[in-house]
Amino acid sequence: MSAPGLKDVLHHYLRQGREVVRWKLEGLGEYDVRRPMTPTGTNLLGLVKHLAIIDSEYFGLVFGRPFAETVDWFAAHPEPDADMWATAEESRADVLDLYARAAEHSDATIDELDLESPGRVPHWPDERAEVTLGQILVHVATETHRHAGHADICRELADGAVGLREDNPNMGGNEAARLLGHRARLEREARRAAGTV
Repeated sequence: MSAPGLKDVLHHYLRQGREVVRWKLEGLGEYDVRRPMTPTGTNLLGLVKHLAIIDSEYFGLVFGRPFAETVDWFAAHPEPDADMWATAEESRADVLDLYARAAEHSDATIDELDLESPGRVPHWPDERAEVTLGQILVHVATETHRHAGHADICRELADGAVGLREDNPNMGGNEAARLLGHRARLEREARRAAGTV
């Protein structure tokens, strides 16, 4: 595959991950997009906020093209994991719009540079800090899809909705009733394997 073709493929997967994460918020109320769904506090709106900052930093600052809205974001918000949740004053629209603007800025960087374009990640160890656009495309696409998986679980816990997109459940064709039966079967098998049945 040619370098331009590979860049298009990597960019496609990054865009797909962004769409999945944004879709996971659709149809939920304010409480459900913000409430902690795991013991560590993972929540849907926080995942979007985190990805907006990550996207803008890796495709902005790393390539000398800072995104003004997130420059020095972590220095200005020193509380641990401040990027992983939204305050009551930060609206869903604010966070989603930030993600859209960050993605637009990132997409411009990706479009204008080639895969071998050099960059530097200032918070990585010196031996790994020198990078290329290709490395960062893989890194951010992977990070985005990792968090899309988190969003999948959060959304399923919130209201039972699952899937890659609204029109594609990507769950092997399981229907809701069958899923419930499937879960009970897995519970029985786990108990049998643990010797608790």
